[in-house]
Order: sequence, then structure tokens, then C-alpha cells
Amino acid sequence: MESEDVTTADGSRDGTLDPNRGHDPNRGHDPNRGHDPNRGHDPNRDRDGHRQRIVTAAARLLSEGGPDAVSTRAVSSAAGVQPPTIYRLFGDKQGLLDAVVAYGFTEYLSSKTAEEPTDDPVEDLRAGWDLHIGLGLANPALYSLMYGGHRPGVSSPASVAAFEMLARLIRRIAEAGRLAIPEERAAALVHAAGCGTTLTLIATPEDRRDPELSRTAREAAIAAITTDAPAPAAEPGPVAAAVTLRAALPRTDALTASERGLLREWLDRIADPAGPHRHRAD
Repeated sequence: MESEDVTTADGSRDGTLDPNRGHDPNRGHDPNRGHDPNRGHDPNRDRDGHRQRIVTAAARLLSEGGPDAVSTRAVSSAAGVQPPTIYRLFGDKQGLLDAVVAYGFTEYLSSKTAEEPTDDPVEDLRAGWDLHIGLGLANPALYSLMYGGHRPGVSSPASVAAFEMLARLIRRIAEAGRLAIPEERAAALVHAAGCGTTLTLIATPEDRRDPELSRTAREAAIAAITTDAPAPAAEPGPVAAAVTLRAALPRTDALTASERGLLREWLDRIADPAGPHRHRAD
């Protein structure tokens, strides 16, 4: 329909009767006007939320049905996400399992009352052993995945963290002059004994478990790596002295790097005469 123009008194033409003149049909009606769909949206928060939901769901499935229950389809359904989200966040199923084990390990440790180290590092090692056994018996599927579900030569991140905790306990025993063998061997021996004991108990029906097995294995391992606390006036033997000085060596700055390396080699030879350096020429 054409508009009707009206001639005004000054001869100009007025289009006031044009209902569309100067009118923008979208003016004031744009649903997106002034709206930023990303305003206040934190993609990292969504990512963290998805990750937490997926890990929690996978941990529940692991506890209820073991590793075979932790399929991508089952986890995505339980977490309310699409399967591609799992691959985007964790890379593959092994990445998801590693995250689940780390989550379960952290949750177990946080559920225990934090204890300050005592003045007796050997007693602290006993407490650490009991904590390790407790983790396995309370979470058998998690523990089996943590220590038995990886390829040979490959450790889960959680098991690496647990071993580092053990190594710190062994280092304190060495610094106290109580370690009878080199640190690395002592940590490996206690780790092997603890894992073997735990897996044996897990595999044994609960009503047939020997309640003394863990204590006996613990004391045997401790006896194999430690010496009796020396009397105040007594001097430690050369092996214990070498192990003690070897543990304290990183804290000294009186030597150059090359001097520390040479002294470390000498101390290793004293602490472990039958070790791999035994064929080196004097």
C-alpha cells in the first residue's frame, strides 16, 4: 500500500501518514540485543565439573563391579555425559583409570586422621605399613588396579606417589642412623613385602585370613633394613654410618657438584660392597 503524502504550510511534504516511515520492525525486539551468550560462562568450570562427575561415577562402578565394569559406555551413562567427553578429558580408558585410582587413593588418605611424624621414624614406618594394608583391604578393586593393573614396567601415578611417601620414611630412618642397607634397596624391599602381603590378603577369603600375617611380614621387613637404635656413646658401624651420611649429603653445600658425586660413589661402595660398583677398579 502506498503512503499518502500531505503538503504542509511551508510546502514541504510530510510523510507522517506513512506507518512504516522511520520505523524499524526489529527495534526493541531483538532477543539477543545486549546479550552475550558467553557472559559469565567459565568453560574451565564446566570441564572440571564434567571431570569430577566422570571420575566419581567411574570410582563407584569400580568399587561395585571391578575394572571390567568401568566401560566407556557405563561411565558416560552414570555420569550423564557423552562418550566423546571422556576421551576429550582423559585421552583413553587407561587415562580414566589412572584418574580414578588417583582419586580413590587421595580420598582414602584424606579419610584418615593426619598424624604428625614422631621422633621415631621406624615407628612411623610401622604406621605407614598399616595404612598401606588398610587401603588394600578397604578398597580391593582400587588397590588391585593400582598395583596390578598396569603393563610390566609401568606404574600408575598413584602407586608412584605412594612409593615416594615410603621413600621419605626410609630417608628419615637413614638420617637417624638406623638404616642398615642402602635407601633404594630398603624402599624396594618394604614396597615388595607390603604389596605382596596386601595382595595375598585380598585374594584370601575374609574368614580365612591370618590376622598375624601383616604384622609378621612388617616386622620381618623392618628387621631386614634397620639396626637397633645406638646407645648415646656408641658409634654406628661403617655401613650404617655410610648410609646415614649418604642420606644427609644433599643438604650440604660445602662440596662442589663433582665432589658430592665422588663422595656419593664412595659411600655407596661402603654401604653396599656387593653392589653393581663392586667391579670398579680401586
